[in-house]
Amino acid sequence: MAGVPQLSPGAAHNLLLEQADKAVLLDVREPWEYAQVHVEGSRHIPMGEIPERLGELDPQARYVVMCHHGGRSQRVAEFLASKGYALVANLAGGIDAWAQVVDPNLGRY
Repeated sequence: MAGVPQLSPGAAHNLLLEQADKAVLLDVREPWEYAQVHVEGSRHIPMGEIPERLGELDPQARYVVMCHHGGRSQRVAEFLASKGYALVANLAGGIDAWAQVVDPNLGRY
């Protein structure tokens, strides 16, 4: 299996805007992290719940997976790809990079 694509925050933001009807920003951070700061409109499923909640995700949708810095989301993106989700990418640098590049008004932790 080829590696999961890495999207910069700017590229991910553009993709989500251009394909708003079929692209999902999937936030896999813990609930306390999501409560502290999140991207409006993102879908939140903590990393540990992904296997049991896989049925909630449309295999035909395009996913940009995000965590704090990109490590956990990379593992989730690889897991989704291994389960047949073909349109999956990892947000390089996570929400921390998103806050620096796309939305400086987001809090950082």
